[in-house]
Amino acid sequence: MKMQKNLIQEKSFEFAVLSISLYKALLEKNEYVLSKQFFRSATSIGANVEEAQASYSKKEFAAKMGIAAKEAREALYWLKLLEIGDFISYDFQQLKFDCEGLIKILTSIVKTTQSNINN
Repeated sequence: MKMQKNLIQEKSFEFAVLSISLYKALLEKNEYVLSKQFFRSATSIGANVEEAQASYSKKEFAAKMGIAAKEAREALYWLKLLEIGDFISYDFQQLKFDCEGLIKILTSIVKTTQSNINN
């Protein structure tokens, strides 16, 4: 039996994978503090999306997706700081674009789910 593709699961996983390369590049330049903060939030997005898939209720699902959205916002914050800090020569545009896309999708999922709960 083939599993149905889930856009947010795929995109959050892809973002985490891309984040690994930035994290490794930052570690090579001995940047440990901001890189760890970024990597923790970047990988937490997908972890919370995965947890949401096993939710017992719509309310729990909305809460987990809400946490994922907050983690995406935090990851974007760290990305911006890392870019401005000029620790490494790196094109941050794609990661920022992907992160902003995750924020939009997750926010939409949370709003839709909360609307369905209230109706």
